[in-house]
Amino acid sequence: MSDSPLKVWLDRDGTLLRLRLAQPKANIVDAAMIGALEAALAEYRDAKDLRAVLLDHEGPHFSFGASVAEHMPDQCADMLKSLHALVRSMINFPLPLLVAIKGQCLGGGLEVAAAGSMLFAAEDAKLGQPEIKLAVFAPAASCLLPERIGQAKAEDMLLSGRSLGADEALTNGLVDSVSEDPEVAALAYFDKYLAPSSASTLRFAVLAARNEYRQRVIIKLERVETLYLDELMKTHDAVEGLTAFIEKRQAKWENR
Repeated sequence: MSDSPLKVWLDRDGTLLRLRLAQPKANIVDAAMIGALEAALAEYRDAKDLRAVLLDHEGPHFSFGASVAEHMPDQCADMLKSLHALVRSMINFPLPLLVAIKGQCLGGGLEVAAAGSMLFAAEDAKLGQPEIKLAVFAPAASCLLPERIGQAKAEDMLLSGRSLGADEALTNGLVDSVSEDPEVAALAYFDKYLAPSSASTLRFAVLAARNEYRQRVIIKLERVETLYLDELMKTHDAVEGLTAFIEKRQAKWENR
């Protein structure tokens, strides 16, 4: 289990699926992490007694984001398609998906978190989409954040690349709870509100609540993926921004 980027187990007598990012301190959302999350969701999707999923993390930070190396032109199509498949699996998952966040939750890490149902943040949480600073954009977040926090607040995050502290994220509706220990808060929510419910009826309730939302995100995701791969990654500045980050130097924009 120590070699796996994800710890997976059942909690609460098989009613709660626990998923824990286990590559601290960065918990990079790379191909291995994406594959492990996708496999776990697929394996337990139809578990009869399951009422929810809780995604949290080892170490002080939820995730520094996706692998920048996997964003380079020779790998980005595979990376993007697999990440977007995971986002679709999460928003299509037939039960509530709770997310507990401490420390930094950035880039692809926030895209994964934002595909959840409810976000529980620690007081030290910092959430952001810094992709614009590397001359790329965040495709999944471009679809998920407007749904979650509204168009104007989403554009602020996506175009500035700035991170939100926990209190601002709560005010904006990006997270649903701020507490000293988000795992404890998420478990308390599960125990009080989800555990007493019929597991089969919860599935219908999730489907009803998310029906049009899921359709909108999936349609938009396909469009922005095409924009990213067929247009953005053919520009000089997108490749330069990623290359400069990997080479630990200042990027030189040519605005083309």
